[in-house]
Amino acid sequence: MNHTEGLPAVSVVICSYTEDRWDRLMAAVESVRAQTVRPQQTIVVVDYNVDLYKRLIFTVDDVVILENTGPKGLSGARNTGAAAATAGVVAFLDDDAVAAPDWLERLRALYDDPDVLAVGGRVVPEWETSRPAYFGEELDWIIGCTHRGMPKVAAEVRNVIGANMSFRSQVLQVVGGFNTALGRQNTLPLGCEETEICIRAAIGSPGGRVVYEPAALVNHFVPAQRGTLSYMLRRAWSEGISKALVSKIVGHKRALGPERRYVRSVLPRAVAAGVAGTIRGTDPAGLRRAMATVAVLAVTTCGYVRGRRLPLDPADAGPAPHEPHASWREVK
Repeated sequence: MNHTEGLPAVSVVICSYTEDRWDRLMAAVESVRAQTVRPQQTIVVVDYNVDLYKRLIFTVDDVVILENTGPKGLSGARNTGAAAATAGVVAFLDDDAVAAPDWLERLRALYDDPDVLAVGGRVVPEWETSRPAYFGEELDWIIGCTHRGMPKVAAEVRNVIGANMSFRSQVLQVVGGFNTALGRQNTLPLGCEETEICIRAAIGSPGGRVVYEPAALVNHFVPAQRGTLSYMLRRAWSEGISKALVSKIVGHKRALGPERRYVRSVLPRAVAAGVAGTIRGTDPAGLRRAMATVAVLAVTTCGYVRGRRLPLDPADAGPAPHEPHASWREVK
């Protein structure tokens, strides 16, 4: 282990729910083993799959294997892993992602600032086949990856990306963990649990910062079916509904600030560039990409409108803080 320079140690949590990703899961675990800064522990949480749990128990002997003790779904599994973590920082890696060798080193370096609550990194898509011509990089959030328009150097952001993120363990304790009403459940493509927890963390620690470090890199496998237009639109609809729920929990302005900038600047440039490229003959797929971008925006907006009209179940409001108005620094 490497705990030099007064930086916190790191526990890595990987959540999985299916044996279909076994090879990917083993690759994720191996990428953690190969880190330049060794984690204090690696935890794999199995989300209600007894066969997968047993297979891991009999196959992997240098990793903590746990079953999800919370509600079924990614948020419950992450909370189970975070509760078992013993290090000062908890890093989360998807079971179909592979971390670069210096991933933890890059994430951990930002925690030299005591105001940093969470650090996330860049997520690069690893397409099973190839990127569809109509799938612009501006829409890579659909596949859980870093989209065009994100900062190119380390910068403060509203939220991290789920496939590549870390939090101070005390921050997770203060905010009560991930909201189990949000997040992917098996193949249901809901989301925004990372957005919601980062907003709650910032609210609970005035002056605290969430940082994006693009040098902390992971490659995220993208199955071919996630590049289809039907999946893009289903995911856009779910994103709209999820964002609406988050806006009810934390407030409209906090929930949609970056999205407004994205819609005002990133998407119009993408659409204009695609149309212009097709007209000039330099980008034959430009018009299709522009049309797909407009369709995704329209469906996301419709999903948001629909979500705002749905009643808010009190259970969706998320966990209460560890103690009212507590700062993470006050939790022992």
